[in-house]
Amino acid sequence: MSTKKMSRVLAVAATALAIGAGAAYAAQPAGQAGHGGPGGWHGHFMKQLTQLHDQLKLNADQEKQWQAALDTMKQGHEAMRANHKQMKDQFKAAQQQPILDLNAMASAHQQVEQKDAQLRQQTTDAWLSFYNGLNDQQKTIVSTALKQRFAKMEARHEHMRERWEQHNHKGAASAPAASQ
Repeated sequence: MSTKKMSRVLAVAATALAIGAGAAYAAQPAGQAGHGGPGGWHGHFMKQLTQLHDQLKLNADQEKQWQAALDTMKQGHEAMRANHKQMKDQFKAAQQQPILDLNAMASAHQQVEQKDAQLRQQTTDAWLSFYNGLNDQQKTIVSTALKQRFAKMEARHEHMRERWEQHNHKGAASAPAASQ
């Protein structure tokens, strides 16, 4: 794979991480314990972004692009959160009807998904614009940070798979005993 293509893949991966983290955070109800605030998951993510920012030693133009990407991401998160609240409120209202209008519920869900997709794309575009303005040394710093994050995510996923398999084997082993 060419260096240019690899850089593009890593940039997309970086934005995917930022967007994924932001989308997961935005989808959480406001004030849910453990997910918001300075000590929560979002706070940890923002701390990692700040550490990466500090390592990059950005020039003035790069700093403007960083701030634009960060602002776009934050505004997108807030808009997604508002979209999900609106959808939740609509679903609660729809449930009060004696007969559910599943077509209207599906349409509302589809509209929110489209709005969210547009917001994610705006965030992706902003982060790619920032990334494309970096020099090779800065891209290496971003790439190294991403590779470390990918490794941690893969280790976490592997641990979850192992726990899931152990759980399923226990359930499968006890199922015949329970039916006897």
